[in-house]
Amino acid sequence: MVRKIPYVKREQTAVDEIPGFMGGPPVPVRNTPVSARENTAALYHEGQPYWLPLPSDASFFVPPLYNNNLGRGGPGGITDAFGIAWEWIDAAGGSIVRPGEPLMASANEWKEKVKFPDLDAWDWEGEAQRQKIDTRFSGMISLINGFWFERLVSFMDFSEAAIALIDPDQQDAIKELFEASTGFACRLVDKLCAYWPALDGIQVHDDWGAQKDPFFSNEVAYEFFVPYMKVLTDHIHAKGRYTSLHSCGHVEHRVRCFIDGGFDQWDPQTMNDTHRLYDEFGDKIIISVIPDFFDAAATPEEDQRQAARNHVDRFCQPGKPSMLGFYAMPVMTPAFISEIYEYSRRHYFNQ
Repeated sequence: MVRKIPYVKREQTAVDEIPGFMGGPPVPVRNTPVSARENTAALYHEGQPYWLPLPSDASFFVPPLYNNNLGRGGPGGITDAFGIAWEWIDAAGGSIVRPGEPLMASANEWKEKVKFPDLDAWDWEGEAQRQKIDTRFSGMISLINGFWFERLVSFMDFSEAAIALIDPDQQDAIKELFEASTGFACRLVDKLCAYWPALDGIQVHDDWGAQKDPFFSNEVAYEFFVPYMKVLTDHIHAKGRYTSLHSCGHVEHRVRCFIDGGFDQWDPQTMNDTHRLYDEFGDKIIISVIPDFFDAAATPEEDQRQAARNHVDRFCQPGKPSMLGFYAMPVMTPAFISEIYEYSRRHYFNQ
């Protein structure tokens, strides 16, 4: 149970700083009464953090052992463990599968074409020595490409993967493939937890939508994705870790799928109405609520601080915790962050 600790002014004192996200300015580490890691644990396991969790409270890492085998590599491009070539696109700042050369033309080919790598053959011990988790923060690995739709797209190209979901001749094969990929995911989680015991959370990628709408219907989601999601999230929870979903696109109407799939948290993109999502589902899944936008250069500091207080009052309700995620970054000014921290500390102490 979270212990009540009153706020004192010296908590705002910076005792260190860490590099900013994706080359951004350094982020101060405050003299907090508990670590950011402990605060995040209080959020996920108690539903009552000491302060509204900030993006800098989590320490994301994607070890090269994962990224170069199951992820998307970097500017040099990679051929992953499935034999798929990923090419870097400067304009996008990321990698895509080389189009027009799918691993398989039909999901029915998966047993012949998809060869899951032998995880026991990887140098986990060496990677754990090279890649450390800063235990001041909540360590989370981001499993880019995931195990379901994104992975199917990498095997088949997008349009063919989407069609396969509604093709009766391929649907049984897709379920078999997802059962196998989910089992592989569980074995991967076992390795991650064994070699990084300080790992607190596991984020799974599975993009489900574009700018305006989801890629597939609710019925398709419940038939082909939710059951396998639940198998994996149950396994992650059995390891004592929390689960986060990265799912891009306008997919707010699939949030019940994410809840029933067992995910603890979702960080929606800006085209989703995170305020409505919080109101309707904030007691069932932790939403990274996007604050009301303000022009940082044109907004006086006191107005920025008032915006922070308004956000805390609105989105830190009892039994409905929230957090600030990546898509809050445009308003994460020093004044806004400072006020979010102090005001939410006092707010949660008084709840």
